[in-house]
Amino acid sequence: MKRALALAVCLGSAPALAEPVLDPAYGEGMVLQRGEPIVITGTAAPGETVRGTLGNSAATAQAGPDGSFILTFPARDASDEGATLTLSDPSGETVVSDLLVGDVYLCMGQSNMELPVTRALDADNQLRQAADDGIRVLKIPKVTASVPQAELSEPVAWRAATVESVADFSAACFYMAKQLRADRGNVPVGLIHSNWGGSAARAWLSPDSVRALEGDEALSLLSLYEEDPLAATQIFAPRWYDWWESGAEGRQPWTDSDMLDWQPIPQFSFWNDWEGTGLDTNPVANVWLRQTFTLTAEQAASGGQLAIGAIDDLDLTWVNGNPVGYTFGWGVERTYRVPSDFLHEGENEVLIAANNSWDNGGFFAGPERLQFMPAGGDPIPLGADWDYSIGTVQGVPPRAPWDSNAGLGVMYNAMIAPLGPMRVAGAVWYQGESDVGQPDYDTKLRELFAGWRRQFGEQTRMLVVQLADFGERHSEPVESGWAQLRQEQLDGAQADDNAALVTAIDLGEPTDIHPANKNVLGRRLAMAAQGEAMPMPQGARREGDRIIVRFSGIEGDLRALGGSAPLGVEVCEDSAESCRWADASVAGQTLVIDAAPMETITRVRHAWADAPIVNTYDARGLPLPGFELELAD
Repeated sequence: MKRALALAVCLGSAPALAEPVLDPAYGEGMVLQRGEPIVITGTAAPGETVRGTLGNSAATAQAGPDGSFILTFPARDASDEGATLTLSDPSGETVVSDLLVGDVYLCMGQSNMELPVTRALDADNQLRQAADDGIRVLKIPKVTASVPQAELSEPVAWRAATVESVADFSAACFYMAKQLRADRGNVPVGLIHSNWGGSAARAWLSPDSVRALEGDEALSLLSLYEEDPLAATQIFAPRWYDWWESGAEGRQPWTDSDMLDWQPIPQFSFWNDWEGTGLDTNPVANVWLRQTFTLTAEQAASGGQLAIGAIDDLDLTWVNGNPVGYTFGWGVERTYRVPSDFLHEGENEVLIAANNSWDNGGFFAGPERLQFMPAGGDPIPLGADWDYSIGTVQGVPPRAPWDSNAGLGVMYNAMIAPLGPMRVAGAVWYQGESDVGQPDYDTKLRELFAGWRRQFGEQTRMLVVQLADFGERHSEPVESGWAQLRQEQLDGAQADDNAALVTAIDLGEPTDIHPANKNVLGRRLAMAAQGEAMPMPQGARREGDRIIVRFSGIEGDLRALGGSAPLGVEVCEDSAESCRWADASVAGQTLVIDAAPMETITRVRHAWADAPIVNTYDARGLPLPGFELELAD
């Protein structure tokens, strides 16, 4: 088979051909993981014997009833000389060439991992030096699914690093690869970019991990949503009701919307532009929206679909008090099925509870996007004269299991599961901004790690980026959701024998949640990927009239830049409000804290703030991470 035809087959773009077809993430130019059995998956005619050769190695497998097959070749050493994979069965042959053997890394997370090279520091200069045939990149399309998928949403292709292929690729991931290439010589590096800005950690959980954290009921609800979104919404809605009623003194607008104070919406736009409403100064809010439409008896009996346009960020929508849909997505057009038993002749009410949790928010689709569509009839416009009422309940409502941003496993199902059981050297995880204020991040990390290792092999090394500094600077110690999440990132990494915490706590920009210095972060990730120890707190103990904090992973002696004293060191008593600054110094690889009265101190902290100032580093220029330690007796 000619090379072009073989590539079309392996990418799934020629479904009429009967030859063995590789699964979507396998293809010409990819990197195979060195030192591990090489697992190749694909599909063929059910029951057919598939034979494969990779260089001078051979393997055979029988396709199952669904046509899937797995070929396993012996482990290979690193090689930058392109190998050829040949698959055949009685129907034909597929040939894929230019396969390198090296180290493969899966780079995942939210917008800081997604941030491309073009937005990182020194982009123009770095792009001029980007070309490297020994770095191969694969970018996974962004889509969600409520159940695991076998295919990606669109064809993908491995590409050698060039200006064009790297420009919109993860900067942190690419700079890690550049450093790995510099350190390891000719060992190829394969990078898989699978990221989604704003995503929550639970969106990346495997089904087994969802079960471990949430139980079988959550998986059942996801499966139901796949078959019947309306039925799933009916089951989910009571959770939303409980949340609302707990903060609204039991009032239920979905049963009687007249209990709210209504005003005409000023315009169809982000409600940031609704001058004088209060939403223009604080758009982070829950807002009710209301409209009516009139049906004949025949139209009501037919049922139909309700189109309400796009809402930023999420909505729960009712028709005549019946929940018909829940969606998260600032640019997603909502269309919900409305059965006939939810409708009646005459006036029918649409009620929407819209939530915005960040930046722009609102009900911004024009009236031309809003309509009720009776089955088999002409659309009924919903018009421009909607009413609104600002909700009294604060905060983000419960998130449905199928929520596209924070649903249970919805990104794993569509963006990780289709990668199949290929082997990788490591998974790089830069996420957490969306989980600030949510409990048990260390437990989520444990289950994320478990799910990825079940898929990609127990050898997979986990690299966790501790969040960069962002937010308001404070002159006094404060409680910090960002600091608490950093601590849980540290706890999750320390609990795993093959994980490392790579801190970005000194690389942020207090006024920009997307710091540009991914260059230094990439170099730190490369160090951790190669097993180089990172600075980690190991314990704090009273020794006379001082507290000694010990660390692992320190090279040389600690040093406090810009002066002799480490900054951001606190001592705390039992209560959360008892923390205070403490004088500290460095002594070799330890931190020495002077504080009194010593007998009342129970904890020490470092860099415990949203945007701390960090100035304590080891000889490699690696900072101490943010942490809290209980004092040992």
